[in-house]
Amino acid sequence: MRRTKIVATLGPATDPPGVLKEMIVAGVDVVRLNFSHGTGHDHRRRAEEVRRIAAELGREVGIMADIPGAKIRITGFADGQVDIAESDVFVLDPEIPPGAGTRAGVGINYHNLAADVAPGDTLLLDDGRIVLQVEKIEQKKIFCRVLEGGTLSGNKGVNRLGGGLTSHALGTRTRHDMEKAVALDADYVAVSFPKCGQDIIRARKS
Repeated sequence: MRRTKIVATLGPATDPPGVLKEMIVAGVDVVRLNFSHGTGHDHRRRAEEVRRIAAELGREVGIMADIPGAKIRITGFADGQVDIAESDVFVLDPEIPPGAGTRAGVGINYHNLAADVAPGDTLLLDDGRIVLQVEKIEQKKIFCRVLEGGTLSGNKGVNRLGGGLTSHALGTRTRHDMEKAVALDADYVAVSFPKCGQDIIRARKS
């Protein structure tokens, strides 16, 4: 008996005909619906397809709804992505509208970030691929110097070196996504970035 359980994330790469069936035949035990990406329609369609194919194959395949939680993210860029270089000044500003970012700066989804950081802090974007150092803060604008540059696209995560940057674990977006997961009759709900046990208790009651 196989003791290892296999969890696979569904997305555009698994949508072509036959791919999902091959995955289930190969032994996938749980499929993960990443609520950080895609629409409610996408998640419902994929969940229905999993159940249909699993029934055809006589398999039990769980569905996990992975709720993004309160991860701090940049918004989007006017040109889809930008290239920023070492020593550039780059501004994180919640007042920049979504989709209006440039090489000079981009919006963020957490309006209180300026209150949580200080000059000298190191911020990591896109899982640490882009490294910024906070130089100054003016109201809600965070002016940073690029320490490690590269290509940056929208919806990437923001964290501080050493951690500790998350807004409330069960914000409005999280609760809305949990409602979608319940509507899908998901077998599991994964709540991202809980800070304490009370966050899990609140999630169970939501």
